[in-house]
Amino acid sequence: MAMQSGVLGMIEKVGNRLPDPVVIFVWMIVALFVGSMIAAGLGASAVNPATGETLTAVSLATSENLQRLFVDMPRTLTSFAPLGFVLTVMLGAGVAERTGLFTAAMKASISKAPKALLTPIIIFVAIIANHAADAAYVVLIPLAGVVFAAAGRHPVAGIAAAFAGVSGGFSANIFPGHLDALLLGITEPAARLLDPSWTANIAGNWWFILAMTVIFTPLGWWVTDKIVEPKLGPWVPLSPAIDAAEAEGDAEGASARERKGLIWAGIGAVVVIGLWTAMTLGPAAPFINAEGGPGERLTPFYSSLVAGFFLLFLVCGVAYGAAAGTVKSQGDVVRLTGQSMAEMGPYIVLAFVAAHFVAMFNWSNLGAIVAIHGAEGLRASGLPTPLLLSGIVLLAACINLFIGSASAKWAALAPILVPMLMLLGVSPEMSTAAYRVGDSTTNIITPLMVYFPLILGFAQRYQKDFKVGSLMAVMIPYSLTFLAAGMIMVLGWTALDLPLGPGAGVTYELPTLSAP
Repeated sequence: MAMQSGVLGMIEKVGNRLPDPVVIFVWMIVALFVGSMIAAGLGASAVNPATGETLTAVSLATSENLQRLFVDMPRTLTSFAPLGFVLTVMLGAGVAERTGLFTAAMKASISKAPKALLTPIIIFVAIIANHAADAAYVVLIPLAGVVFAAAGRHPVAGIAAAFAGVSGGFSANIFPGHLDALLLGITEPAARLLDPSWTANIAGNWWFILAMTVIFTPLGWWVTDKIVEPKLGPWVPLSPAIDAAEAEGDAEGASARERKGLIWAGIGAVVVIGLWTAMTLGPAAPFINAEGGPGERLTPFYSSLVAGFFLLFLVCGVAYGAAAGTVKSQGDVVRLTGQSMAEMGPYIVLAFVAAHFVAMFNWSNLGAIVAIHGAEGLRASGLPTPLLLSGIVLLAACINLFIGSASAKWAALAPILVPMLMLLGVSPEMSTAAYRVGDSTTNIITPLMVYFPLILGFAQRYQKDFKVGSLMAVMIPYSLTFLAAGMIMVLGWTALDLPLGPGAGVTYELPTLSAP
């Protein structure tokens, strides 16, 4: 990889001097432990405006927290959601990769695909795929690297483009989904602090997130093709026998054995997709929440996609391997799954320390206290409403560098920001939209993001010297571009008073009977 220049080069240089992410998390746990003791000693606190409860800093050195740390250590690891998602999908994806399915599929498709449209297609699909949440990280992003490699382009650029779409565009989409239900569900009790009659509209940000998709896709295309890929320099395959085939493609397409395998894999895919369709659309469909609102009805379906991708890749991989001759017995399937799990060892180590840092941060109450005081600072600033909304975008973006959970941050911020802006004539839906912009655009530049080390591992498959600083430097242009575009959207939506979704506008008038 060519060394970046200017500011990005400095970031890459400094970032690459950082220790392994596991060591960073260990240092942060130590700092958190000491910081919690100091904060508790100073009596740091904040009032939760939703409940009126005073949140006080809790020392991690108390007998209760020390007991919880060591007694619940296995449970803390196994309850770390990303670990389960990653291992589940990789069980199936590892089989599909090792039987040769991915390589054959890319050879058969990329040879005739228009290379010029690879970037926007990947970014658009990645944005849509964030409905699948964690599954998108462990499925789509590595596939993007394979697609770029097969097209003769730098695979790290494909990984970066997909990462930008899935994570940097996390709040964008063409349809509302589980994130809308989650965030606007948190907005409702915050709004009812002032207006008890206010009801959340799960589609209240639909037009806004649709516009984000329309805007972020070409911006991500431009950043990838004009900034990121040129700065990566020429790609030198690590394993000529494998990577060169991916880079140059196969002019003659797949072999007869590979074509037979792809046909069987396609049949397997139809079977799995048909099964999921039946369980989503059939009578008494288990993947439908019949009592939920528009954005909640498909929540079980979205939640099932991790298992769906596992089954899809496993069935397709085995079907391909059986037809192509790369799988000859049940023992081969077991062996391939074991190999895929062996490669996940470094991620499991990282998950162990990350899970404990996140848990301990919650035990200390420091995350909620910092978020609440940050929001109160914005309220006291006296900024005009458009600038105040921009400040909310920046506040969410900055806090997101340290606290990854969108719902955790919004649960702490919404009870202050939503009523405050309602008093200024800003609707709860607009407050939520502003928060969403900041919350998503900095996901891709913080090593504390739980999937950051996994993306780094994907990139290192193609570029061994690719380190933490390298990934940060590659993703910063996306982050800054998306953040700037998102802020312009927030300002433009406010100035033009555009509808945010069906029945949801920018402005709000507090009912007389509910006025304080």
